Amino acid sequence: MRIQLLLSLALLTPFVHAQKVTLPLWPGGNPEPYTGGPETDITKPTDRLVAGKSLTHLTNIGKPTLAFYPAPQAHNTGATIVVFPGGGYRILAYDLEGIEVCTWLNSIGVNCALVKYRVPFEKKFPEDTADLEDAQQAMRITRSHAAEWKLDPHRIGVLGFSAGAHLVVVLGNHPDFARSGAPALEASISARPDFVIAIYPAYLAELPALTQLAKGIDPSANTPPTFLLQAEDDPVHVENVLVYEQALKQLKVPGEVHVYAEGGHGYGLRPTALPVTHWPSLVETWLNTIHVLPAKMK
Repeated sequence: MRIQLLLSLALLTPFVHAQKVTLPLWPGGNPEPYTGGPETDITKPTDRLVAGKSLTHLTNIGKPTLAFYPAPQAHNTGATIVVFPGGGYRILAYDLEGIEVCTWLNSIGVNCALVKYRVPFEKKFPEDTADLEDAQQAMRITRSHAAEWKLDPHRIGVLGFSAGAHLVVVLGNHPDFARSGAPALEASISARPDFVIAIYPAYLAELPALTQLAKGIDPSANTPPTFLLQAEDDPVHVENVLVYEQALKQLKVPGEVHVYAEGGHGYGLRPTALPVTHWPSLVETWLNTIHVLPAKMK
């Protein structure tokens, strides 16, 4: 069965890439001027491998984009997930936590919108709001194309890794943030995701005590249903999911949290010997549970 799945994913990849549509997040230019260098992949031969493979390290993203990967028409469920790779707001792990994730999502009938948001940032929300602005814009573009791309506008969620997971949490809690000078048209399209998936999130718990939420997280009763996953030996700290899940519980926001003993950080969905890397099946089951995907036949 595992071999068949891998073969299916390999066959699917050319189809997905052939159908991809890429749009600029800000056709008229970024809200804030970009003064950095050209977009660059700074991957080095000495960088760590994940499951025996290298991963891209994109930086100097001055022209953020959204790449839409439709699920195959034969089993397209109409559900969509907007994906935000991680990288500490310095780089984007664009293949490990982006393209490969879209391939998996398409294989389960979910459309994927992959965001190349602006990096690097010295500061993140709320000190710098450009990260949230890009996330809001990605959601609005995706939802505005629902009819054209044949999406259900009420089943569009977000998935992020590490810093990208921090960003999807911030977006879920601040979808109505209004940037200075924003045109009225922006607010006419909802940026609120219908659900949030945060895989090994960073920056949710305040250092050094890690006993309370970090500044700018701010969940509310309007926070979408949320899936959280992390390993106890994650150097970014498992308390990120524990503290945040407790806050969601107090607000009666539906949350699901999975904590594993081992796994570290930055594994994407590449399979290893550790159980944590089977998280995609947990997410798929959760999407069935919250009625984003059709219930599985027993």
